[in-house]
Amino acid sequence: MRIPYSFSILRYVHDPVTQEFINVGVAVFSREAGFLRVECTTHYARITRMFTKIDGNRFRELTCYIEDKLNAIGHDLLSSLPFEPGLAIEHVLARVLPPDDSSVQFSHAGVGLSHDLEKTMTELFNRYVERYAIPSDASRRDDEEIWRVFKEPLAKRQVSPYLQQKRIFAPNYDYKFQHAWKNEIWHLYEPVSFDMVDGGTILEKANRWLGRATSLNDSPENFKLYLLLGEPQDKRLRTNFDKAQNILNKMPVKKEFVRESEAEAFAEEFEQEIRHHEKAG
Repeated sequence: MRIPYSFSILRYVHDPVTQEFINVGVAVFSREAGFLRVECTTHYARITRMFTKIDGNRFRELTCYIEDKLNAIGHDLLSSLPFEPGLAIEHVLARVLPPDDSSVQFSHAGVGLSHDLEKTMTELFNRYVERYAIPSDASRRDDEEIWRVFKEPLAKRQVSPYLQQKRIFAPNYDYKFQHAWKNEIWHLYEPVSFDMVDGGTILEKANRWLGRATSLNDSPENFKLYLLLGEPQDKRLRTNFDKAQNILNKMPVKKEFVRESEAEAFAEEFEQEIRHHEKAG
Protein backbone atom coordinates (compact mmCIF):
# COMPACT_ATOMS: atom_id res chain seq x y z
CA MET A 1 0.00 0.00 0.00
CA ARG A 2 1.37 3.36 -1.03
CA ILE A 3 0.88 6.19 1.47
CA PRO A 4 0.46 9.81 0.30
CA TYR A 5 2.79 12.28 1.97
CA SER A 6 4.03 15.84 1.64
CA PHE A 7 7.48 17.18 2.40
CA SER A 8 9.25 20.49 2.82
CA ILE A 9 12.93 21.42 2.78
CA LEU A 10 14.38 23.60 5.53
CA ARG A 11 16.72 26.16 4.02
CA TYR A 12 19.31 28.58 5.28
CA VAL A 13 18.70 31.65 3.13
CA HIS A 14 21.81 33.79 2.96
CA ASP A 15 20.30 36.70 1.05
CA PRO A 16 16.50 37.22 0.90
CA VAL A 17 16.95 39.39 -2.21
CA THR A 18 18.93 36.94 -4.32
CA GLN A 19 17.34 33.92 -2.54
CA GLU A 20 20.69 32.13 -2.32
CA PHE A 21 20.19 29.20 0.04
CA ILE A 22 21.56 25.92 1.39
CA ASN A 23 19.36 23.00 2.41
CA VAL A 24 19.73 22.16 6.11
CA GLY A 25 16.75 19.91 6.90
CA VAL A 26 13.69 17.96 5.73
CA ALA A 27 10.14 17.59 7.09
CA VAL A 28 7.83 14.74 6.02
CA PHE A 29 4.12 14.69 6.84
CA SER A 30 1.31 12.21 6.14
CA ARG A 31 -2.10 13.02 7.52
CA GLU A 32 -3.38 9.61 6.48
CA ALA A 33 -0.64 7.72 8.35
CA GLY A 34 -0.41 10.06 11.34
CA PHE A 35 3.23 10.74 10.55
CA LEU A 36 5.32 13.87 11.04
CA ARG A 37 9.11 13.68 11.16
CA VAL A 38 11.76 16.35 10.85
CA GLU A 39 15.52 15.94 10.55
CA CYS A 40 18.03 18.79 10.48
CA THR A 41 21.77 18.90 10.07
CA THR A 42 23.90 20.55 12.73
CA HIS A 43 26.84 21.01 10.36
CA TYR A 44 27.45 24.53 9.10
CA ALA A 45 30.87 24.25 7.41
CA ARG A 46 29.29 24.37 3.94
CA ILE A 47 27.48 27.60 4.84
CA THR A 48 30.69 29.31 5.95
CA ARG A 49 32.55 28.08 2.88
CA MET A 50 29.91 29.29 0.44
CA PHE A 51 28.89 32.53 2.11
CA THR A 52 30.42 33.88 5.30
CA LYS A 53 31.17 33.02 8.89
CA ILE A 54 28.10 32.38 11.05
CA ASP A 55 27.49 31.75 14.73
CA GLY A 56 27.88 27.96 14.74
CA ASN A 57 26.46 27.44 18.23
CA ARG A 58 23.44 29.54 17.43
CA PHE A 59 22.88 27.64 14.17
CA ARG A 60 23.03 24.27 15.95
CA GLU A 61 20.69 25.46 18.69
CA LEU A 62 18.18 26.74 16.14
CA THR A 63 18.12 23.62 13.97
CA CYS A 64 17.91 21.37 17.05
CA TYR A 65 15.06 23.51 18.40
CA ILE A 66 13.10 23.26 15.13
CA GLU A 67 13.66 19.50 14.93
CA ASP A 68 12.74 18.89 18.59
CA LYS A 69 9.59 21.04 18.58
CA LEU A 70 8.19 19.67 15.33
CA ASN A 71 8.90 16.06 16.25
CA ALA A 72 7.13 16.69 19.57
CA ILE A 73 4.14 18.06 17.65
CA GLY A 74 4.24 14.94 15.48
CA HIS A 75 4.11 12.76 18.58
CA ASP A 76 1.15 14.75 19.94
CA LEU A 77 -0.67 14.60 16.62
CA LEU A 78 -0.23 10.83 16.47
CA SER A 79 -1.73 10.39 19.94
CA SER A 80 -4.71 12.61 19.09
CA LEU A 81 -5.86 11.00 15.84
CA PRO A 82 -7.89 11.58 13.78
CA PHE A 83 -6.20 14.67 12.41
CA GLU A 84 -8.29 17.71 11.78
CA PRO A 85 -9.67 17.71 8.21
CA GLY A 86 -7.57 19.58 5.70
CA LEU A 87 -4.50 19.73 7.94
CA ALA A 88 -1.53 20.45 5.65
CA ILE A 89 2.20 20.38 6.25
CA GLU A 90 2.38 24.18 5.93
CA HIS A 91 -0.02 24.60 8.86
CA VAL A 92 1.99 22.24 11.07
CA LEU A 93 5.40 23.74 10.26
CA ALA A 94 4.12 27.27 10.84
CA ARG A 95 3.41 26.39 14.48
CA VAL A 96 7.17 26.42 15.09
CA LEU A 97 8.58 28.41 12.15
CA PRO A 98 6.07 30.88 10.64
CA PRO A 99 6.88 31.89 7.05
CA ASP A 100 8.73 35.22 7.05
CA ASP A 101 11.99 36.76 5.84
CA SER A 102 14.21 35.09 8.43
CA SER A 103 17.40 33.29 7.44
CA VAL A 104 15.86 29.85 8.08
CA GLN A 105 12.73 29.00 6.09
CA PHE A 106 10.75 26.00 4.91
CA SER A 107 10.24 25.61 1.17
CA HIS A 108 6.94 25.14 -0.63
CA ALA A 109 5.66 21.62 -0.11
CA GLY A 110 6.25 18.72 -2.45
CA VAL A 111 4.19 15.53 -2.53
CA GLY A 112 4.72 11.85 -3.16
CA LEU A 113 3.66 8.26 -2.41
CA SER A 114 5.60 5.92 -0.15
CA HIS A 115 5.59 2.29 0.94
CA ASP A 116 7.79 3.16 3.93
CA LEU A 117 7.71 6.70 5.35
CA GLU A 118 10.80 6.20 7.54
CA LYS A 119 12.80 5.08 4.51
CA THR A 120 11.41 7.95 2.45
CA MET A 121 12.46 10.36 5.19
CA THR A 122 16.03 9.05 5.06
CA GLU A 123 16.13 9.15 1.26
CA LEU A 124 14.87 12.74 1.11
CA PHE A 125 17.35 13.87 3.76
CA ASN A 126 20.22 12.21 1.91
CA ARG A 127 19.05 13.60 -1.44
CA TYR A 128 18.47 17.21 -0.43
CA VAL A 129 20.88 17.72 2.47
CA GLU A 130 23.59 15.11 2.99
CA ARG A 131 24.71 14.69 -0.60
CA TYR A 132 25.98 18.28 -0.60
CA ALA A 133 27.84 18.04 2.72
CA ILE A 134 31.55 18.77 2.60
CA PRO A 135 33.57 16.14 4.48
CA SER A 136 36.02 17.17 7.18
CA ASP A 137 39.66 17.36 6.19
CA ALA A 138 40.56 15.16 9.16
CA SER A 139 38.10 12.31 8.59
CA ARG A 140 37.06 10.08 5.72
CA ARG A 141 33.65 9.63 7.39
CA ASP A 142 32.29 11.89 10.10
CA ASP A 143 30.14 10.93 13.08
CA GLU A 144 26.89 11.54 11.18
CA GLU A 145 27.92 9.08 8.49
CA ILE A 146 28.55 6.45 11.17
CA TRP A 147 25.13 7.18 12.67
CA ARG A 148 23.48 6.46 9.33
CA VAL A 149 24.89 2.91 9.48
CA PHE A 150 23.00 2.37 12.74
CA LYS A 151 20.00 4.51 11.86
CA GLU A 152 18.82 2.40 8.93
CA PRO A 153 18.18 -0.85 10.87
CA LEU A 154 16.54 1.18 13.67
CA ALA A 155 14.25 2.85 11.14
CA LYS A 156 13.33 -0.54 9.63
CA ARG A 157 12.11 -1.66 13.03
CA GLN A 158 10.25 1.65 13.53
CA VAL A 159 11.96 2.38 16.85
CA SER A 160 13.82 5.56 15.83
CA PRO A 161 11.03 7.82 17.23
CA TYR A 162 11.79 6.51 20.74
CA LEU A 163 15.18 8.22 20.65
CA GLN A 164 15.47 11.79 21.88
CA GLN A 165 18.11 14.32 22.80
CA LYS A 166 19.42 14.36 26.35
CA ARG A 167 21.84 16.77 27.99
CA ILE A 168 23.86 15.34 30.88
CA PHE A 169 24.92 17.93 33.44
CA ALA A 170 27.95 17.58 35.70
CA PRO A 171 29.30 20.21 38.12
CA ASN A 172 31.95 21.46 35.69
CA TYR A 173 30.71 20.25 32.31
CA ASP A 174 27.64 19.27 30.32
CA TYR A 175 27.12 17.55 27.00
CA LYS A 176 24.09 17.14 24.76
CA PHE A 177 23.62 13.65 23.32
CA GLN A 178 21.54 13.48 20.15
CA HIS A 179 20.25 9.92 20.60
CA ALA A 180 19.04 8.74 24.00
CA TRP A 181 16.36 6.57 25.61
CA LYS A 182 15.35 6.19 29.22
CA ASN A 183 14.53 2.83 30.79
CA GLU A 184 15.24 3.16 34.52
CA ILE A 185 18.49 4.89 33.54
CA TRP A 186 19.43 7.00 30.53
CA HIS A 187 20.94 5.04 27.64
CA LEU A 188 23.07 7.38 25.53
CA TYR A 189 23.95 6.28 21.99
CA GLU A 190 26.79 8.26 20.45
CA PRO A 191 28.27 7.60 16.98
CA VAL A 192 32.04 8.14 16.95
CA SER A 193 33.98 7.93 13.71
CA PHE A 194 37.56 6.74 13.84
CA ASP A 195 37.71 6.55 10.06
CA MET A 196 40.33 9.27 9.98
CA VAL A 197 43.10 10.32 7.63
CA ASP A 198 45.95 9.77 10.09
CA GLY A 199 46.60 7.79 13.26
CA GLY A 200 47.38 10.79 15.42
CA THR A 201 43.91 12.20 14.89
CA ILE A 202 42.37 8.87 15.93
CA LEU A 203 44.22 8.95 19.27
CA GLU A 204 43.36 12.62 19.84
CA LYS A 205 39.68 11.90 19.36
CA ALA A 206 39.78 8.96 21.77
CA ASN A 207 41.47 11.15 24.38
CA ARG A 208 38.78 13.83 23.94
CA TRP A 209 36.13 11.22 24.71
CA LEU A 210 38.09 10.00 27.72
CA GLY A 211 38.18 13.55 29.08
CA ARG A 212 34.50 14.13 28.29
CA ALA A 213 33.39 10.93 30.00
CA THR A 214 35.60 11.66 33.02
CA SER A 215 33.92 15.04 33.46
CA LEU A 216 30.41 13.61 32.99
CA ASN A 217 31.12 10.90 35.55
CA ASP A 218 30.48 13.53 38.24
CA SER A 219 26.88 13.93 37.07
CA PRO A 220 24.16 13.02 39.60
CA GLU A 221 22.21 11.35 36.77
CA ASN A 222 22.49 7.62 36.26
CA PHE A 223 23.39 6.75 32.66
CA LYS A 224 25.15 4.27 30.41
CA LEU A 225 27.15 5.41 27.40
CA TYR A 226 27.09 3.38 24.19
CA LEU A 227 29.77 4.39 21.68
CA LEU A 228 28.82 3.34 18.14
CA LEU A 229 32.27 2.97 16.64
CA GLY A 230 33.19 3.63 13.03
CA GLU A 231 36.40 1.77 12.22
CA PRO A 232 39.12 3.13 9.92
CA GLN A 233 38.86 1.85 6.36
CA ASP A 234 42.61 2.24 5.96
CA LYS A 235 44.03 -1.03 7.31
CA ARG A 236 47.32 0.70 8.10
CA LEU A 237 45.50 2.59 10.88
CA ARG A 238 44.25 -0.55 12.59
CA THR A 239 46.91 -0.36 15.30
CA ASN A 240 45.90 3.21 16.07
CA PHE A 241 42.27 2.13 16.33
CA ASP A 242 43.22 -0.62 18.79
CA LYS A 243 45.09 1.95 20.88
CA ALA A 244 42.05 4.26 20.72
CA GLN A 245 39.85 1.51 22.14
CA ASN A 246 42.35 0.97 24.97
CA ILE A 247 42.03 4.68 25.76
CA LEU A 248 38.23 4.53 25.64
CA ASN A 249 38.24 1.57 28.02
CA LYS A 250 39.64 3.94 30.66
CA MET A 251 36.42 5.98 30.66
CA PRO A 252 35.12 5.82 34.27
CA VAL A 253 31.44 5.45 33.32
CA LYS A 254 29.12 2.58 32.48
CA LYS A 255 29.86 1.94 28.85
CA GLU A 256 29.53 -0.38 25.91
CA PHE A 257 31.16 -0.29 22.48
CA VAL A 258 29.21 -1.31 19.38
CA ARG A 259 30.90 -1.90 15.99
CA GLU A 260 29.36 -1.11 12.62
CA SER A 261 29.19 -4.84 11.89
CA GLU A 262 26.91 -5.17 14.93
CA ALA A 263 24.39 -2.53 13.77
CA GLU A 264 21.65 -5.06 12.94
CA ALA A 265 22.05 -6.92 16.22
CA PHE A 266 22.11 -3.61 18.08
CA ALA A 267 18.82 -2.53 16.45
CA GLU A 268 17.21 -5.90 17.19
CA GLU A 269 18.23 -5.74 20.85
CA PHE A 270 16.99 -2.16 21.14
CA GLU A 271 13.62 -3.14 19.65
CA GLN A 272 13.29 -6.00 22.15
CA GLU A 273 14.05 -3.64 25.04
CA ILE A 274 11.42 -1.19 23.78
CA ARG A 275 8.74 -3.87 23.46
CA HIS A 276 9.57 -5.32 26.88
CA HIS A 277 9.42 -1.84 28.42
CA GLU A 278 6.01 -1.16 26.82
CA LYS A 279 4.59 -4.47 28.07
CA ALA A 280 5.93 -3.86 31.56
CA GLY A 281 4.44 -0.35 31.52
